[in-house]
Amino acid sequence: MSRALLLLLACIAIAACTTPPVQEMSDARQAIAAAEQANVGKAAPESLNDAHRFLADAERQIQQEAYGQARMNAVRAKNRASQALHAIQSSPEQGTR
Repeated sequence: MSRALLLLLACIAIAACTTPPVQEMSDARQAIAAAEQANVGKAAPESLNDAHRFLADAERQIQQEAYGQARMNAVRAKNRASQALHAIQSSPEQGTR
């Protein structure tokens, strides 16, 4: 039974690395757009810059068909954009806007 589970996990891992990370890229783009709409560039410019950099890296990696790396960078981009958005939402100045 554990052998079948390992085989299934291996197949899933291979499939994850051989297909473009469409959903992850969409999630990253949406998170960055939300952060930009909230004008986080002033409160957390480093996080937003990182998000853009990770997304650009992911786009290059998709062109090179390095889907596993692209997926990781798309997730990183989404996370950094979310961190930037969270930083502005929890800043004390948020209440004065």
